[in-house]
Amino acid sequence: MAFTAKDVQTLRARTNVGMMDCKNALVATNGDMEKAIEYLREKGIAKAAKRADKIASEGIVHSYIHLGGRIGVLVEVNCETDFVARGDMFKSFVHDVALQIAAAKPSYVSKEEVPQAEVEHEKGILKAQALNEDKPKPMAIIEKMIEGRISKYFQEVCLLEQPFVKDSSKTIGQLLTETSSAIGEKITIRRFVRYEMGEGLEKKEDNFAEEINAQVAKMQSK
Repeated sequence: MAFTAKDVQTLRARTNVGMMDCKNALVATNGDMEKAIEYLREKGIAKAAKRADKIASEGIVHSYIHLGGRIGVLVEVNCETDFVARGDMFKSFVHDVALQIAAAKPSYVSKEEVPQAEVEHEKGILKAQALNEDKPKPMAIIEKMIEGRISKYFQEVCLLEQPFVKDSSKTIGQLLTETSSAIGEKITIRRFVRYEMGEGLEKKEDNFAEEINAQVAKMQSK
């Protein structure tokens, strides 16, 4: 059974789950709406989404300092109760988020935080690039290309859209949803700041992201 973008929107309205999770559920259930809802509930995603209207006012501010003190991250992650905030699972999630920020260098938490002017500026650059390619393409195809490239842009600058450095099969947003479902409380990544030694100064180019990724790989191999 095929499904349309409207079906994805309908499923989202019924479950309050993100568009990508809704699309994946419809793919997994061959477009069956009721089975897709059941699929989301079995995965715990719908349950986590129902907590979206809860107030997450507890949590922790976590710091991560990369080996050698060349990168530092402060991140605030909120949950609903101080009991959960003291738990190992929550703390582990927050640490992973800080590690992600250090390695992937996001500028924003979510797509909604990106200023519209910045998005339009990026679209203008992408459109100019497409128009200047050797083989001209119809405008409809160019628009689809821009849409795809903007999605990639969001993956680069938005924390929740980035592939998780420890498991690239999921995004940080999906990791948040999974952790929220496992814990049974709403979790929100509120804000973060990332410092890089000598940032803005002329200096030898170092690839700190590669160092952090190598460190993560070494940890996982143990």
